[in-house]
Amino acid sequence: MEKKWALVLGASSGFGGASAVELAKEGYNIFGIHLDRQATMPLVNQIIKKIEKTGQHAVFFNINAADSIKRNDVLDEIKERFAVKDHSLINVLIHSLAFGTLKPYISKKADDCITPAQMTMTLDVMAHSLVYWTQGLVQRDLLARNGRIFALTSAGSHTVIPYYGAVSAAKAALEAHIRQLAVELGGMGVTCNAIMAGVTDTPALRKIPGNDKMLNSAKLKNPGGRLTTPEDVAKAIVLLCSDNASWISGNTIGVDGGEYIVNYTGDKVSVQIK
Repeated sequence: MEKKWALVLGASSGFGGASAVELAKEGYNIFGIHLDRQATMPLVNQIIKKIEKTGQHAVFFNINAADSIKRNDVLDEIKERFAVKDHSLINVLIHSLAFGTLKPYISKKADDCITPAQMTMTLDVMAHSLVYWTQGLVQRDLLARNGRIFALTSAGSHTVIPYYGAVSAAKAALEAHIRQLAVELGGMGVTCNAIMAGVTDTPALRKIPGNDKMLNSAKLKNPGGRLTTPEDVAKAIVLLCSDNASWISGNTIGVDGGEYIVNYTGDKVSVQIK
């Protein structure tokens, strides 16, 4: 029987790391793409150990996922591995790359606002790379029929957060790419959905100026009385990998416990039912 494989872009922490572990629990072997220096490699190794503890394989590549040469090298290696061993395919692709420039658009001083190179880099890493990895999989006949593609987005795709402009544009583009891929890959039975997580305490969020206020506000207004966790999102992704979810495609799906629908930042809004 062919083994199931998931390719996770951004697999070393946050949503990508949690999804890799949760998918491994469901019988998926994991190819993980990440970009880490020596200081954060112990965290990567923890993710790998959790995957291997489930009995599944973990093959991780420490590269820049937006580098076209590195991307093609990895895809070629995956193709070679599958040809030699078991003729498997990629059943799940997850895009969870969080690397962009957090700067305002407008400033009197040119050095204080975002540059064209920073804008291009942010959009390329956090949005366009999804298209290029998908193209590479299809062109090498590596994407399984009836497969699943997920992209991690946020409410910032259509709201304004200080310093988040380029990332907001990237998230909006990412959702557009998901819609387009859902249509173009529909004939293969591949579903494509964007997952809009609630505010989650991840390394990426901690880089946003004022993140403490975002965390406190989200916790106050969330009907569940807590923040979203990476594991909440990972479990939703596993749920959508089920055969029963084969007709859910082209959507932006909220995984936030109802946080987004609450337009209130005062006192705690949840009610204790007696």
